[in-house]
Amino acid sequence: MLSATRIHADEATVTVVSDTKDITDWALRYFGGWWNATAVDAPAAPGGSMAEGGALLLADVDSDRLMDIETLVGGYEHDEVDYANARTLVARHEDGVLYAVQSAERLAYHYDPATSRLVIVGARTEPVAVAASRLARDLIRGQLLRAGFHILHASCVVRDGRALLTFGPKGAGKTTTALLLAREGYDLLANDRVFVRPEDGGLRILPWPSAAAIGFGLLESNGLYEPLRARVLDGEQMHPTQDQRVTDALHAGSTKPIWNAKGKELKPQFFPDQLSSILGMTLAPQAHATALLFPRVEKDAEPQLVPAPRALEEEDFFTSKTEDRYPDIFRLAPDKVAPATDLADRLALLPRRALVLTHDSRASAELLAKTAEGLLSE
Repeated sequence: MLSATRIHADEATVTVVSDTKDITDWALRYFGGWWNATAVDAPAAPGGSMAEGGALLLADVDSDRLMDIETLVGGYEHDEVDYANARTLVARHEDGVLYAVQSAERLAYHYDPATSRLVIVGARTEPVAVAASRLARDLIRGQLLRAGFHILHASCVVRDGRALLTFGPKGAGKTTTALLLAREGYDLLANDRVFVRPEDGGLRILPWPSAAAIGFGLLESNGLYEPLRARVLDGEQMHPTQDQRVTDALHAGSTKPIWNAKGKELKPQFFPDQLSSILGMTLAPQAHATALLFPRVEKDAEPQLVPAPRALEEEDFFTSKTEDRYPDIFRLAPDKVAPATDLADRLALLPRRALVLTHDSRASAELLAKTAEGLLSE
């Protein structure tokens, strides 16, 4: 029996339909807190486009259809790309329809741009569900970009509809800032990226739902490690991107940081809904930009404000060209997006602060709370 989840983010809509309810339930938990995902009746004619508008994504476990697309792609001229860290063959039919296969992952795709209809089939439920959520998000992204939104590389917290955006390179403290302020009573709108559009003299902010990676040290210092461990010991499944070594450490009760061969810290990976159910955060579906924060983390420093907050830079504005793990293989994003000049000018007018955070979470949280309160009162 078909089940369906409709995802609605501002002016964008995607409906995920499947014979496997676990797949539509996955989309419901992934997007429900941020993008108004709800269970709906499945469309009467899933072979076409949605009468209500938006995009249609059909996702199922279907080994026969998987083999058919693999054969079809093998018979067409195709390109080889790396997508979601997997070797992917992509073929474009003369009518514009796209086909792709990831043989090692046992996944295949069929996208018709004329109807905004995307089909995903695979050999197992979980990989299909992961791919469906990833591409549902990309279908929404394409619609929002066409509606004039841009993507900023920033975390975001909200109070009374007013958003504080936090910028910085990887490791600067965007997630730390968001988590600490969420513990101080702010709502979390995003931990890494946001959609933003100039609107009525202001800047409208929408979330970019994603899994959140939070290190053992930050969880422990905020009293969140043991609640997480208890849930894992009780059978809670974390996001599938979580490394098995992290899961093993949680079972063993270890909080010692784990590093991979490239020197990257491996962290617990949370589904969006687990930010609420495990960490107790409230998720915000929208807000208006009010102020900017520019943190950096220095282990042995004192938490403090520092002078001369920097201007926004090119890397703060996210584009498809900067995406390495998920290139736009189905061409879901528009070829051209609205210029970001007006957006950059409006962001430049917002009050901002630069600050140093440390591994002392309590002291850092106190500084952040005081700084945030001051910015929101300006």
